[in-house]
Amino acid sequence: MKIAFASSEIFPYAKTGGLADVAGSLPIELKKLGHDVKVFMPKYNLIDEEKNGLEYQWDIGEMPIRIDGRVHQVHVHKSLLPDSEVEVYFIDCPFYFHRGQIYTENWDEDERFILFQKGVIEVIQRLKYQPDILHCNDWQTALIPLMLRDNYKWDRLFDNTATVFTIHNVAYQGRFSKEAFHKAEIEYKYFLDGGVSEYEGAVNFMKTAIYSADAINTVSENYARELLTPEYGEGMNAFLSLRKNDFFGILNGVDYAIWNPETDKHIPFHYNAEDLTGKKENKKYLLDKLNLPYNPKIPVIGIVSRMVSQKGFDIVADGIEDLVKLEAQWVILGSGEQKYQEMFTYLNKSLPGKFVSYIGYNNDLAHLIEAGTDIFLMPSKFEPCGLNQIYSLKYGTVPVVRKTGGLADTVLDWNEYLTQGLEIGTGYSFWDYNAPALVHSVQRAVNDFQLKEVWQKIQLNGMKQDYSWQKSAVKYIELYEHALKNRNKMPGTKS
Repeated sequence: MKIAFASSEIFPYAKTGGLADVAGSLPIELKKLGHDVKVFMPKYNLIDEEKNGLEYQWDIGEMPIRIDGRVHQVHVHKSLLPDSEVEVYFIDCPFYFHRGQIYTENWDEDERFILFQKGVIEVIQRLKYQPDILHCNDWQTALIPLMLRDNYKWDRLFDNTATVFTIHNVAYQGRFSKEAFHKAEIEYKYFLDGGVSEYEGAVNFMKTAIYSADAINTVSENYARELLTPEYGEGMNAFLSLRKNDFFGILNGVDYAIWNPETDKHIPFHYNAEDLTGKKENKKYLLDKLNLPYNPKIPVIGIVSRMVSQKGFDIVADGIEDLVKLEAQWVILGSGEQKYQEMFTYLNKSLPGKFVSYIGYNNDLAHLIEAGTDIFLMPSKFEPCGLNQIYSLKYGTVPVVRKTGGLADTVLDWNEYLTQGLEIGTGYSFWDYNAPALVHSVQRAVNDFQLKEVWQKIQLNGMKQDYSWQKSAVKYIELYEHALKNRNKMPGTKS
C-alpha cells in the first residue's frame, strides 16, 4: 500500500523525544515489507541541508498556503532517510520554522503547525501521490484527518485515503483558542460546544484527531489501557473510550543496528548472550573513565534520563538517603529540573567512589552506561513506551522499573514470576508510586546480584527478547488495514 507519514520531528534531522525515533525507523521497516512510503516534516533551520543531502524540489516550486488570511510562500526539499530508499519531504517556510528550535512558546505555535499540515496535503497533491494511508503523529499533525474531510474534501485524490493517528504522549494535546479554526479555515461547526474539536472552551487538536481519524493507536498496549482511565487520560479518556473499538496499542520498536552490544560502535568491548566477558570489561572501562573503583561484588546502577518528576525523580529524591546506603555504585546521565541537578551534584561531592553524575547529554556515555552498568533504573510516573529499558534488556543490564505504560509491557518481574514457579523474569518492577516501593525493588535487584546463577539467568532472559521494528511494523500494517475498512465511519465528522 501507499503510506504518507507526517511527523513534526524525525531522527536524524530533528529530535526532542521518542517521536523522532519512531518517525526515523518505522517508515524504513514499512518499506522493507514492500510498501511505498513517503515521509513529511517541517524544514527547521536547525537542519543542515548539505550534511543531510537536502535537494530543492524545482518541480514543485513555490506553494502559496494561506493561514489566517495571509498567504505564505512555501518551498519543498527532499532527501532519503539514511541507509534507505524512503523519501523525506521537508516543508520549508522560514517565517514559521527558522526559529532555532523545533517547538516554541510563541503566540503563533498553532499557525506553525497548521501550515505544516496544509503543506503535507498540498505536497501530496502536487506529487499526485494517492496514499492509502495518511499516518499522523501527535497534535502537530492532528488536524489532517479533519482537513481531508473539510478543507480538501473537493479533491478526489483522497477519496480512498484512510487516516491513522498515533498518540506518543497524551499530555501534549495542542490546546489553542477558538481562533485556531479560523486560521485553519475549518468549518466552525466542528467547534460548537461538545463538537469534534472543542474541549473546555478551546480548540483541542488531539481531540479532533481522536474523533476524526479512521484508526488511533498509542505506543504500547498497557499505555493504551491506561489512557482509557481518568488517572492517565489527561481528559481524553472519555473520547478514547468512545473510539475503543478503533484504538490500539503497538509497542515501539528499537533499532538494533544502533543498540546492540555485539556491534555498538560507542563501546570498547563487544559481547553477546553466549559470552558476557565484554560486559565485565565495559564495566571496568566505565568505572575507570569516571574515577570509580572497580569491585566485581558491587553492582553499578545506571540512569540515563531527563531529570523531571514524570521520570520518577521526585520519588528518587524522596528515597535518596536509603538508596545511597545500598551496597552499590551509581552512574547518572541527564539534565532537567534544577533541584534534581543540584541534588546529584551534591552527591558527586559527598560520595566520592560511590556516585558520579554527568549533567547534560553525551551519546557515547549513554551507550557505555547501558553496556557497563549492572542495573538500570527507570521509575517513571508514566511512560508511554520507553526505550532505555528495552536497550538495557539487550545489553544484559537488568532494569528496575515502575509497572506503567510500556515499562509494564517489556519488563517481567523476576520475583513475581518465580512465585508461580517460572524463571522467566527479565527485571524488577513496582506498582505504587512512592519511595519505599522504589527502594524495595532496587534492594531486591542488589540482593540478587550476589546470586550469580540467578543474576545471569535474568540477564540472559532479557537478552533473548526481541523488540525490533520488524515486529512492530507488521502490527502497523494490521492497523492500516483496520483503518481502510473503517474509513469514513467516525462519529461527528460526516459532512
